[in-house]
Amino acid sequence: MNIPENLKYTKDHEWVKIEGETATVGITDFAQSELGDIVFVEVDTEGEELDKEETFGTIEAVKTVSDLFMPISGEVTEFNEELEATPDIINKDPYGDGWIIKIKVKDPSDADDLLTAEQYKELIGA
Repeated sequence: MNIPENLKYTKDHEWVKIEGETATVGITDFAQSELGDIVFVEVDTEGEELDKEETFGTIEAVKTVSDLFMPISGEVTEFNEELEATPDIINKDPYGDGWIIKIKVKDPSDADDLLTAEQYKELIGA
């Protein structure tokens, strides 16, 4: 199970990479393996400011549809448009080309509540 040390994680199995005022968000390797083959990603909140834990979109796999939750408060500034044509990038590269959104961070202290890689490993029993 790939859980990069340089990222933060949520209990909803999303990862966050914060660089200055921008946070990149995706789902974890664990989440994509649990979901199975991802066939569709919908994010219709681009340009909206959302609070932490609000739903920013959905991810659809062959077996199920899951909501995607904001790990921190901020404005959704970008959606990874490559996911429209090839959503299975998330299965192949969840921490790289499979990122889902970028957020302009509203409150950097929101990141204090995110999990470290070690805490996330404990959560999933890895």
